[in-house]
Amino acid sequence: MNAGLLAGKYEIHPATSERWNDVEQLFGSNGAYAGCWCMFWRMPFKEYNHTHGAGTRALMQELTDHELSPGLLAYEDGEVAGWCSIGPREDYAGLERSKMFKRVDDTPVWSIVCFYVERKHRRTGMMAQLLHGAVDYAAAHGAQVVEAYPLDMDCELLKGKKLTRYQGFMGIASVFSEAGFVKVQDATETQVIMRYQIPAPLKKG
Repeated sequence: MNAGLLAGKYEIHPATSERWNDVEQLFGSNGAYAGCWCMFWRMPFKEYNHTHGAGTRALMQELTDHELSPGLLAYEDGEVAGWCSIGPREDYAGLERSKMFKRVDDTPVWSIVCFYVERKHRRTGMMAQLLHGAVDYAAAHGAQVVEAYPLDMDCELLKGKKLTRYQGFMGIASVFSEAGFVKVQDATETQVIMRYQIPAPLKKG
């Protein structure tokens, strides 16, 4: 991915150690979601429950110093505004142990597990642009399949309802569909597992 060159309203950059202050600014004192610091899916659940807060903050900061970034940051006019977590599925220990999101098959995949958008930038198309940036980043690092686990707002339980709090943190299925992701199976009554095959050209919204 050519960081910052993705067409659209926002510039997308990997969350490197040089951008750690921006991660802190975006996530705030609560670590985005209740002290998570986007570590929920990266850790075994028991370990996460004993660590979230200062512990997960320190672990996320450490990850920004790795060769593979733990996620991408979106900027508008130089100000950080959003986040997307993307990486090889095996890097997400909690996801690997999840009964809901068991591996579909033996295909190596990169997983998109979380979005966090600063309040004033919600409903502006940022999720779609972060999604495109995540696919580009995965492709640039050798991924052939990108997988996601979004909410299906058209399912019977959610149809006509509005999201509350952080319900949509794993993404919205319609946004993924518009970008060319395809549902491979249902995960729960409200969430689906979707995949995008690289190097098929990503549809532009």
